[in-house]
Amino acid sequence: MNREYLKHVIADQKEMYLNNPMITRDIELEKNINYCFVGIRRSGKSYMIFRIVRDLEAEGVPENEILYVNFEDERLLEVTAEDLDILLGIGLEMAAGKKPYIFLDEIQNVSGWENFVRRLADMKYKVSITGSNSRMLSREIASTLGGRFMIVQVFPYSFKEYLHALGKDKDYLSVLTTSESAEINRIYEQYVDYGAFPELVDIRNKRVYLNSIYQTIYIGDILARNNITNDFALRMILKKIAESVRRPISFSRLTNILNSAGTGIGKQTVINYVGYMVDAYLLFSIQNYAGKLLDRETSPKYYFMDTGLLGLLVMDSKTAQLENLIAIELLRRYGVENVFYFERNVEIDFYVPEAKLAIQVSYSILGDTATKERELNAFRKLRNFIPDAECLLITNSEEADIEYSGIHVSAIPAWKWLLKPTA
Repeated sequence: MNREYLKHVIADQKEMYLNNPMITRDIELEKNINYCFVGIRRSGKSYMIFRIVRDLEAEGVPENEILYVNFEDERLLEVTAEDLDILLGIGLEMAAGKKPYIFLDEIQNVSGWENFVRRLADMKYKVSITGSNSRMLSREIASTLGGRFMIVQVFPYSFKEYLHALGKDKDYLSVLTTSESAEINRIYEQYVDYGAFPELVDIRNKRVYLNSIYQTIYIGDILARNNITNDFALRMILKKIAESVRRPISFSRLTNILNSAGTGIGKQTVINYVGYMVDAYLLFSIQNYAGKLLDRETSPKYYFMDTGLLGLLVMDSKTAQLENLIAIELLRRYGVENVFYFERNVEIDFYVPEAKLAIQVSYSILGDTATKERELNAFRKLRNFIPDAECLLITNSEEADIEYSGIHVSAIPAWKWLLKPTA
């Protein structure tokens, strides 16, 4: 690619990190660390880079020693791994021979990027990268990067961050007035309904914005990137997964559903399509802690990386969005490798082994005796397998301390649990 053209694009992109307003996140960053920020589109990965840039500027690092390149720019769609050396040369030229600080945004768009980035780290450049594809966390790439990067998964806003973005920094966990209670519940309902993409906070027509994010992920990151031609089958799979949030779903079942609709699609193709959705961070899965290895891999529970995206695909989604919200927060707190569901003669929505924490999620229990009994009885049965598990029942808005068959169960509104610090 033409060197002067690349210099022109880089100069244009400088405005992106110089003039963008900052988005504050509860993510601690250390100095002199190479970072790899990964996560769903529009979750704020670029702003993590902008934050590092601002910190460098505050320390007196001049602009010409900072090289920022965003590979989402349509003018850079044809950049190859060979062109990355040209970009490095431009950075050295800008920095008058000094080693520039290098920031590569959405680097996964360049095939073979990992070897270039590894070389930069070996040459003691300070470099941070972002990506919207979970393949960046694969063993092969992790091996290539050789432990030279700290990987940070960036999620849409936590509820605490969401409140901060709205300028609502009061202590909602203390005694609330009637108006404060109404306020926190209103904000919480909005948070669940429309999700937590950072830029969504200041947008009035939130559903239109959400749909634009969904279309970008669906069309760009899944359909086009993987050269999928069977759009109908892909949409059916995604719709069925959305309808099945809260329940395990197997590849075999998905295949049977699609074949009954006349798609003629094979099981391996279904596996591939679901994998593409996970790669794009649209979905994530958790496995059955009590299941055999094969069952764990083939019958997981799937959740969306944002509750607003789930709401686009499912009618009357309040209960599903509530459980999905808890799944996201558990992923944020403990990591996907440490969060499970439990199904073995008893069904528990979530189990976190390292915390010995068992969670049931129910939209309402106080007005529904049968639902309350079902949820509490599940905790009783769990004691046969994990006798010392902490039992937590998360509701939409209800709170109670419950003693049941010698078991203490804390029922807590989701918004309050979201704001409580992790033990």
